Amino acid sequence: MNALGLTQIGLILLCTTTISSLQCNHLPLQQRKVIKKSLQLLDKMGKNFPRQCLREKMSFRFPEQVLKPRQKEIVKVTIEEIFQHIFYIFSKNLTLAAWDGTALEQFQNGLYQQIEQLEACIIKKQTHYFQSKEVNRLKLKKYFQKIDCFLKDKQHNLCSWEISRAEMRRCLQLIDKVIRKLNN
Repeated sequence: MNALGLTQIGLILLCTTTISSLQCNHLPLQQRKVIKKSLQLLDKMGKNFPRQCLREKMSFRFPEQVLKPRQKEIVKVTIEEIFQHIFYIFSKNLTLAAWDGTALEQFQNGLYQQIEQLEACIIKKQTHYFQSKEVNRLKLKKYFQKIDCFLKDKQHNLCSWEISRAEMRRCLQLIDKVIRKLNN
């Protein structure tokens, strides 16, 4: 390869890095937009919370402390982890949910894109972030396992999905609140 070819590759890498870092700098704004859109899609997916499901309410207790670290990178890692769990939950046996399929697909696509963007921006090489991520990962895993077990125990019935949808709404609202604080 000649010097011109190496220069072009260098420029492409520089542009990609610059574009990527620009996207990462604007990530909180993008996340807030995606979360707002995701909340709208959650509303659009189903109708009002069914009355027959009110007596089946369940408290999953989101581990809010995972969203309280001081470093923005740790928060990004945690948010990416939460999005992965939500994506997993909403990729399961949804046949009894009777939700709007288009809204569900758009919701899943938005989560997937957000996961990809976060993964591209997260600094994974530093052990401090890695250790914090592991602690948070275990807390989040336990929380989302409760939801998954609840869905399985209820055989993925309509009420279990509606309760899970309401819980995901709370998760997204908490993330939005944290992102707003990080930007101030």
